[in-house]
Order: sequence, then C-alpha cells, then structure tokens
Amino acid sequence: MPEEIFDVVNEADEVIGHETRSEVHRRGLLHRAAHVLVFNARDEIFLQKRSMNKDRQPGVWDSSASGHLDQGEDYDACAVRELGEEIGYRAMAVPLRLFKLAPSLDTDCEHVWVYRCEGEGPFELNRDEIDEGRFFKPEEVTRWMELRPHDFASAFRIIWERVRSK
Repeated sequence: MPEEIFDVVNEADEVIGHETRSEVHRRGLLHRAAHVLVFNARDEIFLQKRSMNKDRQPGVWDSSASGHLDQGEDYDACAVRELGEEIGYRAMAVPLRLFKLAPSLDTDCEHVWVYRCEGEGPFELNRDEIDEGRFFKPEEVTRWMELRPHDFASAFRIIWERVRSK
C-alpha cells in the first residue's frame, strides 16, 4: 500500500508543499488533523484506545475519532471520513466545529480542528486503529486524567481541558 501524502503547511495553515507521512513526522513538519468527540444522549463521551500498532502514541486513550487530512482534503471532510473509518459511524452532516488548536509538540506539529457530534453506538471499531472504545462520564475522564495523564494522547489532554472549561 502506498504511503499517505500529507499537505505540509505553515504557521498560518497555508499549504506550502506535500510530503509522505513518514517524512512529515520524521522532520516535524507542520500538517493538519481533525478530532471528533462523540457524545451520547447521557452526555457521556466515547473514547478510543489507540492500537499498540500505531506509530505515534500507541496504547493511549484519545478522541472518539481522529486523523490526518489527506493531501487536498479539508478539515470537514476528514472529520466525516475518520468517523466512518475508525468507528464505523456514518455522519449525516458535518459535525459541529468547536475550536482549532495551533500546532505544537503536544499536537505532534498538527493544526487541529476539534468537532463534536452525537451518537449512541454501538460502533464498529477498526481493529487496525483501535484496541478498544467505550463511553465515559465526563467527570470520570477528568478524574482519570488528573491521576494518570499519560494514559491519554497529548493532543486529547489539551482538547479535554478546553472542552471542560467551557
């Protein structure tokens, strides 16, 4: 399977080139990602535990669905695609945009748009991407993160802090 090609961007999130996934990560080039938070009717959040086979931050808990934008793809299309690819959720509309994170070491040099949508599951997890997933009460995630922050992906820790402060 050919390696993914990402848009390389500048600090203003403008495309300045294209590069393979491995080169983007090896060289710390700025690129793009989308994270989607899925909440159920009880306001519980669905989190995924990243596969131990992932090349970045394996085995930690993360947003409901997330991923890099493909070359030429926009954030909204990526959010919808990742919901389908990772948890089998077919979004009928683009999820609600919440906020954007600037690239940093914690976001793995990614500009990140964060989205929210509602879904009850059950979801069909992509076992190449996710070891497990389930709904959690928000206060449970907050307590867990306070006690064991390294159980969570670094970008998700930033995202959760912003979501809980609103």
